[in-house]
Amino acid sequence: MGYETDLKNFIDGVWKGADAGHTVVNPVDAQPIAEVPYATQADLEESLAASERAWPEWRSTDVEKRGAILHKMAQLLRERADAIARTMTQEQGKPLTEAKLETLASAQLFDWYAEDAKRDYGRTLVRPAGQLSRVIRQPVGPTATFTPWNFPIYLLAKKVSAALAAGCTVISRPPHETPGVATELFRALADAGIPNGVAQLVHGDADLISKTLIASRVIRKVSFTGSTAVGKHLMRLCADSMTRVTMELGGHAPVLIFDDCDLEKTLDAVVPQKFRNAGQVCVSPTRFYVQRGIYDAFVKGFAERTAKVKVGNGLEEGVKMGPLANARRPDAIEALVQDAKSKGARILAGGERGDAGFFFQPTLLADVPNEANIMNDEPFGPVAVSRPFDTFEEVIEQANRLPYGLAAFAFTQNARRANLIGDLVESGMVGINTFAISGADTPFGGVKDSGFGSEGGKEGLESYQVLKAIHQA
Repeated sequence: MGYETDLKNFIDGVWKGADAGHTVVNPVDAQPIAEVPYATQADLEESLAASERAWPEWRSTDVEKRGAILHKMAQLLRERADAIARTMTQEQGKPLTEAKLETLASAQLFDWYAEDAKRDYGRTLVRPAGQLSRVIRQPVGPTATFTPWNFPIYLLAKKVSAALAAGCTVISRPPHETPGVATELFRALADAGIPNGVAQLVHGDADLISKTLIASRVIRKVSFTGSTAVGKHLMRLCADSMTRVTMELGGHAPVLIFDDCDLEKTLDAVVPQKFRNAGQVCVSPTRFYVQRGIYDAFVKGFAERTAKVKVGNGLEEGVKMGPLANARRPDAIEALVQDAKSKGARILAGGERGDAGFFFQPTLLADVPNEANIMNDEPFGPVAVSRPFDTFEEVIEQANRLPYGLAAFAFTQNARRANLIGDLVESGMVGINTFAISGADTPFGGVKDSGFGSEGGKEGLESYQVLKAIHQA
């Protein structure tokens, strides 16, 4: 049992053990690999006091010195990427190659924000001689972050790097499925020289931690990535204390496939993207709307490629898709697939769960009616759903039909059509002939029920700041 990571809470610069509250299992075989130390109420109060105490000194720390620590953090993540990736694959299931790329992308975030904080300019307003009016940005204060298990180090890094760069202190609660990679991120921060109390990690009960941190007047900002239902619950808690929020919530990404696309090239792009991280991606392409003239060829090519996706233990060579992250996911996916089948959908590939662990086959459903649950509820798994369309107006209506608006994609060679899609599709991010919509320098966030605010890029730094206008006569 176990992996190399020593799981502990990191509070006020000290690694602290605690009673185990959850067993981490390897999703390949459901066997236990670690015990998560749950922070107590006293631990949480200590972390709040430390975060409040450390904030004035950290916010006044020279931006070059803050940046040096973040750059050192990025260097350590790169040096430790192989070990962190192995822990991630054991905890979460994704192939080792994907896990390493995620770790390296996390390092890039720390490098980006180490420099972006130096470009955080205010502005001076035009006033009569002898008067001065200026607008500046200042750190919002101690923050609390809550992250999910699907990208366990990248999503944590996206929040922590921006918060620290802005001059905020941070308390992070990671998911109990993937505590090891979160621990390794904070171990790298400690080794990079982060001052005591500036960055803290508390494992444990989500309800206890969220209620304790959000209710405290110490916490000035909450950043959450996860389901829409939990996000709305946390926003209600934040309302009582007027705590600022950034919410990156669920999606159900439409993919608009037009008959003028390069079909083979498009299929070669969409199939690997659909089954990346076993479909457990908030921007995963899921609802495929295909123009009728190429619909049959598209689903045939999609099914053929899906059948060739190698599924297995992510530590093994050549595996392209691992298991789902926990025992709840195969049950949820199976129910959605069977519901769609009962309502007329055709299963062209996959459709079955694995014999052991938390595996589910890469799956393609065709002719899926809107009445099927999977057309309305995010599957968050390795299932693509497809149906034909005839007109541009029809497919835009279908793309915007749901209350979600995180990401959308389209494949077309018509430049005017591409411009219209970018304008008319209700989504925080739109990829046209590409899935590359997330980078250190780009804002990431949704509209409608998919969230509030953005992370990444300049907007990510600003989300941890408050505006102040200063007028002098």
